[in-house]
Order: sequence, then structure tokens, then C-alpha cells
Amino acid sequence: MDGLKQAASVGGRGFMVVCDGSNGAGKTTLLESLNRYLQRRGFDVVLSREPGGTPVGERIRELLLDPGLPEMCDLTELLLFAAARAQHLQEKILPALGAGKVVLCDRFDSATFAFQQYARGLDAGMVTRVNELALNGFRPDLYLILDLDPLLGLERVKQRGANLDRLEAEKLAFLQRAREGFLHQAKADPHRFRVLDASRGADEVADEARALIEELISGFSARAPGSRAANS
Repeated sequence: MDGLKQAASVGGRGFMVVCDGSNGAGKTTLLESLNRYLQRRGFDVVLSREPGGTPVGERIRELLLDPGLPEMCDLTELLLFAAARAQHLQEKILPALGAGKVVLCDRFDSATFAFQQYARGLDAGMVTRVNELALNGFRPDLYLILDLDPLLGLERVKQRGANLDRLEAEKLAFLQRAREGFLHQAKADPHRFRVLDASRGADEVADEARALIEELISGFSARAPGSRAANS
């Protein structure tokens, strides 16, 4: 078995990396690059996204991002994200990790704290409780936060030529508060969160992300049974 693949499934569990951050920061491009890289390294990779990732989650995604539903209240939005996440975790993420696979996810609970707590202004305790209910103690292993000036991000989104979804169409101040929410999470948990400057070229961002994932894998290897670190 490939050494890195063996390290990834220490204890019979794979690992999960979340790519999150500003709109237009290049999450999809980065995830595609990381998927190719990890597959070349011998990993079995599952790509997913939030909201979505499952048939139930994708139906919820349609509601959450529909620009024709501006009347959706903030609490409804929070609960729908949590419902999609609970289904995603139970149906897709946990089974994949249990099979020793790597899960790469476009957005996760980090987005809920950034958009619903910081940008919407919902009570922090309530957001935490709802999110904990959906996750039941689970946390991803690494969050890669792509940081970008919201104005530049909006310009990139508009250049795609597609219509803006309900959250992308929010005012610039909303997106700026969300950015602050991502950076606050990274400051509070620097071990699990890593901030990448997304104003750089895609290749440079991908190089840094790969190095961070290799660092994560090395940590698994050090804790593996029989390793020097594990026995010290």
C-alpha cells in the first residue's frame, strides 16, 4: 500500500479538508487541483460541497441560493444550512472517512459562522448550538480559507457570466463582514485553520495548499502505531 494512503487511514479513518472563504476566491479551481494531486499520490478522494453533497442537500441548496426567495428569514437560512449539513455528514462524509477516504469539501461549518453569525448578525450562541446539533462533535481536519477582498471577489464572480445566487447578490458590506468572520475563526484556531492569500495566481495558491496537506499527512504518520513519535 502507498505510504501516504496508509498514513491517511490511520485508525481506519480518512481525513477531511475544507476549502472555504470569500466568494470568487477560487475554491472550485483549488479543489480540482487538490483532487488531482491526491489521486496521483494514491488516495481515494471524495469531492463534495455545501450546501449539497447529497440528494436531500442539493434540494435544500436550490432553496438557499434561489435569488427569487429574498423573503427567506435569517433563522430559516441557518436551519436549512444545518439540515443539509446533518444529512451530508451522515450520508456521505462519515461513511467515506470510515472507509479511509479523503473528503475534499467546498464550504462547511466555517461558512455558517462567517455568513450567518458574522454577516447576518445572528446570536453566536444560537449558531454554535445549531451547528453542534448538526455535527454531533465532528470537525474536519483542516480548513483552507481563501482570503480575498470582497470587491475583487465580486468582480471575479461577475466575470463568470452566470447569474448571481441569493448570497452572492448580497451587498458588499455583508461580504466584508463574512470575510472578517473567516479571519476571526482562523485567528481563534490557527492549528486547524490556514489562511491563503487568494489574490495570487491559482498555481501559487495550490502549491501552498498542497504543502499544508502534506503537513497534515505527516502528522498522521507521526501518530501512526509503530512510529517513533507515537511510541515516545
